[in-house]
Formats: sequence, C-alpha cells, structure tokens
Amino acid sequence: MKRFVEGEDRRQGVLLPEYLDDYISEDNPVRVIEVFVDELDLRELGFEGVVPELTGRPAYHPATLLKVYLYGYLNRVQSSRRLERETQRNIELIWLTGRLMPDFKTIADFRRDNGAAIRSACAQFVVLCRQFNLFTRAVVALDGSRFKGVNNRDKNFTVAKVAKRIEQVEASIARYLTALDRADRRDDDVAEARTVRLTEKIEGLRQQMLSLKAMGEQVEASPDKQVSLTDPDARSMATSGKGTGVVGYNVQMAVDAEHHLIVAHEVTNIGSDRSQLTSMGHKAQEATGCDELTVLADRGYFNGDQVLACEGTGVLPIIPKTQTSNNPNRGLFSGADFIYDVEHDHYTCPAGQHLTKGKVRSDRRDDVDHYRNLSACEACVLNSRCTTDKHKRVKRWLHEGVLDKMQARLDRLPEAMTIRRRTVEHPFGTLKAWMGSTHFLTKTLDKVRTEMSLQVLAYNMKRMISIFGVKRLMQAIAA
Repeated sequence: MKRFVEGEDRRQGVLLPEYLDDYISEDNPVRVIEVFVDELDLRELGFEGVVPELTGRPAYHPATLLKVYLYGYLNRVQSSRRLERETQRNIELIWLTGRLMPDFKTIADFRRDNGAAIRSACAQFVVLCRQFNLFTRAVVALDGSRFKGVNNRDKNFTVAKVAKRIEQVEASIARYLTALDRADRRDDDVAEARTVRLTEKIEGLRQQMLSLKAMGEQVEASPDKQVSLTDPDARSMATSGKGTGVVGYNVQMAVDAEHHLIVAHEVTNIGSDRSQLTSMGHKAQEATGCDELTVLADRGYFNGDQVLACEGTGVLPIIPKTQTSNNPNRGLFSGADFIYDVEHDHYTCPAGQHLTKGKVRSDRRDDVDHYRNLSACEACVLNSRCTTDKHKRVKRWLHEGVLDKMQARLDRLPEAMTIRRRTVEHPFGTLKAWMGSTHFLTKTLDKVRTEMSLQVLAYNMKRMISIFGVKRLMQAIAA
C-alpha cells in the first residue's frame, strides 16, 4: 500500500471559507511591510493621490502600491510587469493588497511619479533605526560602486571613443578600397557582384563617418565631453579591471559599522569618489544624529580640500594618504622619512638636519610652503639617497595639520581599513546579487535615485528583521 502525503481534491467544496490571514504566518516578513507602511504619514512624505479625487474612476491608494514595491524589492522582483503577475498568483501579495491587482502601467507610474516621496520613506526608515538607538557607535564606513545603467557602451560617446571609432572606420574604408581595386582588375561575373557589394559597404561607412563627425561636435559641445544616447544621464566610468568599464552611475553608501545598516546613500554620475567625502559625511551625520561621527574611507576619497571642509563640523574622516611619489621605487627617501616639528616649524631629515621654511617663489602655489637646508645638503653623505637634485625641498600644504590629525586618528585605529572593508563592501555585493547580472530598470538620474532608494529600504528592512525578528520589529514600529 502506497503511503504519501496527499493534497485536497480541487473539485471538493469547503463548508466554511478559510481566512486569507491563515495563509500568512505570524513571523512572515510581509507583516513588517504592512505595519511600516501603515505607520507612515504618506501625505506629509509627499505621495500623490492620498486624498482621492471627487470625480472619475477611483484610484489605488498609494499605500497599496508602496507595499507592492517594497515586497518586490525584498524578494528580488523589481520589474513592474513581474509585479503585476505576482499580485495575481502570489498569496503573500494577495494578502498584502487585499486581493487588489493593479496593472503594470499603474505600478510603473507610481514609481515614476513619487520619486521624492519614496526617497523620503527610505530616509524615514533610517530615522526609525535611530529611534531604536542603533547608531550609538558613531562609526560609519563609506564607499562607492559603479552600477550599470540602461545604456550600452556602444551608445556612449567620449572624445577618445569618437576619435578611435573614426580611426577604425577610416581603416575599414581603406581596406575595402584596396579590395575594390583588386576586383576591378578582374573581368568576370563574380568580380562584378563583389564590386557592387564593396561599393555599398564603402558608402555605408562614409555615412557612418559623417554621423561620427556630427557626434564628435555634439560631444565637444557637452559640458563634460560625454554623450549617452539611451540614458542621457548615464556616464562611462572606469573600474578596476582593464576593459571592464561600465556606462552607468556611481552609488555612494555610508554604512553603520555596528549593525551594518545603510544610514545614507546617494547616486551620482560622477565617476570619481574624490569629491564625495564632505557631502556623504554630512548626510551620514544628519541621519545618525551623532555630534561626532567617524567616517572610514579608502584612498579613493583622499582629498585635502574635502578633509579640510570636514574640520570643525563633527565629521572625523579616517583615510589613508595617497602615495603619489615614486621615490621609494627609485631607492630614495619618501615624505614619511621627513619628520615635521609643529613647535619649531621645521622638518628633520634622515641625516638629522633641520629643513626650514624658505621664501615663497612666484612660480609656486600660494598655499604651499617649501622647506630646505641648502648648506647641509651640499655636504650630506645621504644626498644621493635623498634627491636627484642638488638640494632637497619638502613641500607642505598650508592646512597640512588637518591631514596630520587625520593620520593620527588612523594610527590610533590601525584596523580601520579592515573594519571599512567588512562593513561597506558586503551591502554592495548583496544589492548587486539582488539585481542579478543586469542594470537599473529606469533611466535618468532622478528615477535611478528612486530605484536605489527602494533597494536600500528593502536592504535595511531585511537587516532589521535579522536583528529584531519579525514580531519584535512590528511591536517596535507600532509603538
């Protein structure tokens, strides 16, 4: 006799209908979405349609559509068309929406029309985390990562790309002209057909050449010398691997070092991180509510002006200095071998001599001082290991003391870069895994920021569920 677990007969009627709520367990994360959205003041956050129109077809309440999106991003279903299908067959979404099934256009329009409000809802969840006293450590890790946009690399043009493509087209035209000359010297049917085909290809390449020259003028006229055809805000950005650059956006994140919650984020189309320290540091400080906030970042953020802008604001950056000199590779002393004395305003060289401040030369920057000791350098036995010039000059920025204080903070926290790496790189990897090997679904900077806010909100919500558990988190949100 076979013994298997058997399902119910699909044609069997039931005496009493089951509650829809019976299908959702008490510790199902979908209940957190329900409580969180219901506690939001959607009108204050700026959502459209909170107050219904007096005439016309009734609309979906924005709370319903926000719940749909939050569920989708928590479960790696970001597409509006896929969300439409899920509302029709997914029991959790059916419970969450009360059997409402908006079409994909309604879902997509909600994300498009409520970008600022969705970003505010994401920030509201961080405020909730702060109310739970989760940011007491006052340390965040900062980093940026490149995310691909809706723009193929072949549809992105820079000055260098246009020049290279023009060169390739010219080479192709020259190759086809040579083949055409060879075909003209033959007198048969095959040569005649080949001549026609080559002539068509050459004409097509000449049209392509005209288009490239027109694109070159457009690139030159653009502010940043770059044009993207599919997504006008996407920009070509270099990555660590050779030939692996992407056309997309630079996503900045500040992550709490204790609970690994994303406290602040920003999407920009500037490929470099060097100018992001001040803005991200202040956003993280405001989000955490800390008077003093330690910000850990890698060398890509090292910028003296940015560090100076943080001075006195409560943002305390810890960034390793960038090694720009090639002297150590040439067997020469580096800048770290020259010790600065703040009290006497001089440097001590490896030979023990003092280098004092010289007169500012007209061909130098006004905010850079030069320290030297002409007489000691001439007779120094270490001169060959010190400089290739006759005398050694050490440059010091007017605000170098700010960088020295930052270096002192790094010396007191030698594991800072290890903390940074294990804190901020994991969220980037998680979000990219959720997105899969694909790109943002929306175009232009404003819409991409909305999409990333939904990703961040889903990530933070999942982290909070992991920290508190579903029931405790629901109680805390509703309190």
